[in-house]
Amino acid sequence: MLATKQPVLRRFWYPVMPSARLGEEPLPFTLLGVDIVLWRPAGGEIACLRDRCCHRTAKLSLGYLEEGRLVCGYHGWTYRADGVCVRIPQRANPGNVSDSVRVPAYRVAERYGYVWVALDEPLTDIPDFAEAGDPRFRQVDQFYEPWAIGAFRLMENSFDASHVAFVHRKTFGNQERARTDGHRDLRQRPYGFDAVNETPVKVRGDLAHKAVHTEGGETLRRTLSTWYMPFVRRAAIHYPNGLVHAIVTCATPMDDRHSMILQWAYRNDSEEQVSSTDVIAFDRAITLEDKRILEGCEADVPLADVDGEEMHMNTDYPGVVMRRMFSRLLADHGETEQRHS
Repeated sequence: MLATKQPVLRRFWYPVMPSARLGEEPLPFTLLGVDIVLWRPAGGEIACLRDRCCHRTAKLSLGYLEEGRLVCGYHGWTYRADGVCVRIPQRANPGNVSDSVRVPAYRVAERYGYVWVALDEPLTDIPDFAEAGDPRFRQVDQFYEPWAIGAFRLMENSFDASHVAFVHRKTFGNQERARTDGHRDLRQRPYGFDAVNETPVKVRGDLAHKAVHTEGGETLRRTLSTWYMPFVRRAAIHYPNGLVHAIVTCATPMDDRHSMILQWAYRNDSEEQVSSTDVIAFDRAITLEDKRILEGCEADVPLADVDGEEMHMNTDYPGVVMRRMFSRLLADHGETEQRHS
């Protein structure tokens, strides 16, 4: 499935960057193959437009802000947050511009310290993470970087219990337990599902023990995971010592082969108990193990699960359910799966 070729995927919210990155300059981003530009007018809400001046197609992100409006750096055409051009300086009356002179504007919101964008009318709300409003939890922002993968690959991997023994053998995987029951009690929702997985894991290294409050050996992880269609995953990992480490991972498709990966965590401990630096370092080691493998996989994930293009085993069940749910989503909106030729 090529995300950029499926119009229905434009009808979801995607996090595109940390809110703190938006300052006094417009910033570009590519979402689902669409070049967009974002800026924050002084004292106002974030604006998001197509990054293409309607005059000579110059990138508006190469322009500048003037009184909260975006000025094209090529000929000075000036745009409001709704995309309407309000000034053409070459005219005798620069402000006499029809409302029809405009560029597309997109829905934008701030949540959890990140900027979210929807290119078309959203089918669902931005995911609701209960820990965000719970005073017992702190938020640890981990990383924001592009990976050379299709967004679907990372989502499927996030629910793949059997890869842990091998991909993560240096951090917490156990090759002696290659066989696993996978995620049990998978409960589907209209746009996603909830899944449970209980796996004994080995915790290796001082950094890992420090991050999860263990002293050595093996511990049991009970993971309650939620998939939010299309490409957001929350995994709340519960440890016997009472620690809850809830990870939010988002794969925002920039194009069909590259995704911006955003990850943050919620923890019910304190900075004094475990520093954010140590939390990030442990999770970072794990995600880099995933990145190394996933960037070597084909980005175009086939939705069909019985045609033999990709074989499956019992622990692939969550990924198979994802494929079937995407197939239904496309069918419900009159679309067929688009693939690389």
